[in-house]
Amino acid sequence: MAEKTVIDMFADMAKQISLPKIDYEAFVDIHRKNIEAMQKSTAVASEGGRAVLAKQQEILAEVGREARQLIADFRPGGSPQEVATKQAELAKRVFEATVKNTRDLAELVQKSNSEAPRIILDRMRDSFAEARAAIESRKV
Repeated sequence: MAEKTVIDMFADMAKQISLPKIDYEAFVDIHRKNIEAMQKSTAVASEGGRAVLAKQQEILAEVGREARQLIADFRPGGSPQEVATKQAELAKRVFEATVKNTRDLAELVQKSNSEAPRIILDRMRDSFAEARAAIESRKV
């Protein structure tokens, strides 16, 4: 008489303790969808990184243009009060541009950082539901 394999022993044990039958094709499909979700999440994160980099490059180019223009326009002359007023206006314009650029970058980063994990979380929720359905559909 041939010896039982390990798989045969586990199958016998599963019959004895009434483990539910599993639809393995459904589980393969679930894992395929999980991998697809990971790929999509990675693509979204990568695109977000590219968008942030492009925005940073745009900001840097804009700052360079504005700096050259401000230097060209700023010709201190007149009374000390007039010079101080020009300096204050220059500082105000630089501060406002910095705040705007920082806000724009923060919005891009926040969008990128929330989309990619959401894809994974949605897939996890679906995956659990699909696994539960696959197990319950095979109950005898």
